[in-house]
Amino acid sequence: MDTFALIVTIGVALGFTYTNGFHDSANAIATSVSTRALTPRAALAMAAVMNLAGAFLGSGIAKTVSEGLIETPHGTKGMWILFAGLVGAIVWNLVTWYFGLPSSSSHALFGGLVGAALAGGIGVIWSGVVEKIVIPMFLSPLVGLLVGYLVMCAIMWMFRKSNPHKAKRGFRIAQTVSAAGMALGHGLQDAQKTMGIVVMALVIADVENPGDPIPVWVKISCAVMLSLGTYAGGWRIMRTLGRKIIELDPPQGFAAETTGAGIMFTTAFMFHAPISTTHVITSAIMGVGATKRVNAVRWGVAKNIILGWFITMPAAAIVAAVSFWIVNLAFL
Repeated sequence: MDTFALIVTIGVALGFTYTNGFHDSANAIATSVSTRALTPRAALAMAAVMNLAGAFLGSGIAKTVSEGLIETPHGTKGMWILFAGLVGAIVWNLVTWYFGLPSSSSHALFGGLVGAALAGGIGVIWSGVVEKIVIPMFLSPLVGLLVGYLVMCAIMWMFRKSNPHKAKRGFRIAQTVSAAGMALGHGLQDAQKTMGIVVMALVIADVENPGDPIPVWVKISCAVMLSLGTYAGGWRIMRTLGRKIIELDPPQGFAAETTGAGIMFTTAFMFHAPISTTHVITSAIMGVGATKRVNAVRWGVAKNIILGWFITMPAAAIVAAVSFWIVNLAFL
């Protein structure tokens, strides 16, 4: 096995985790910053710490990514297939970050893996892609929209006789907890996705055997890079989620974050399904906003975000396929 290919692939995987941190972690804290429940610096620091903690809460999603989406490739060619898949995901992350579009890093990664596998002649486990990726991609936003709406309705009913100013102050404090839950859920979901890629690389290199526990150094490396990326911040995406979809107040922010965190924990522990943080929190914000009045949500911005969701996997797949063909000419 080419050690150079292994080192490069692991390095690029950690680079993807870094971009995931500043790209997707903005989703976890955007509502708290926009409602002024937390300052941006405090929110980023808190999110970095909670992402780090979340990475150690489980390994089911890592197993899904490493074993359930594409057949494990072999040899140096297999390593470069992983490399190309990661390049596809990173490029799409950077493009969507530049334009402030909260697309899914998770689906960029999955699209990249599928595109590189097809280009490299490796089998795709389509049943796993449909069951673990496509179905949750459609269901999680619908659940987020509905649950966000219902949670906000429940809050409005429970606090209907409260003093509005006192209630907002209370929810501003409560948002510290809900934002921490979102960041913890993001760490649980997204750090494991990169762990799965690194484990696959180690299996290809015969350093690890399939089914072995995830090495501690892999967990620490992925968690630290995700946290560093988080602290680097994602201001463009934060602005889109926090203010462009709807102007949020603290109760709405709390409802959206609580909804998002609940869905992420449920899917991670019960189904080992790697869902998108972006999809869940964006749809929860829309559901919460719709309780105000339907036209309070800026559906034009929401439409552009949803369009980005559908483009992400094919776009990342195309970039990954092109990357593999270039690597194939250069190294294979």
